[in-house]
Amino acid sequence: MLSSTEKSKRPTEKRAVIKNADMHSEVQEDAVQIAAYALERFHVEKDIAAHLKKEFDRKHGPTWHCVIGKNFGSYVTHETGNFIYFYLQDRAILLFKSG
Repeated sequence: MLSSTEKSKRPTEKRAVIKNADMHSEVQEDAVQIAAYALERFHVEKDIAAHLKKEFDRKHGPTWHCVIGKNFGSYVTHETGNFIYFYLQDRAILLFKSG
């Protein structure tokens, strides 16, 4: 599944742009909602990533990995159906399951 869709449920989520995804749409929405909450609650990127990773481990089973930042490159291997890369506010978020 590839999409470049804007979400519009909450003001923060309105700015979410999914650049690449191999994930069911309901799980994509969950990722955006959890990320929006984490961006409001935490100010350190490591804490935002940790919250997203822990929530996905809890809700969707281990082992999830999360990278968040304003400037990074990546090349990862992920389990089929468990990958999303999106922008929210001024941050890029990479979330995937592997291992």
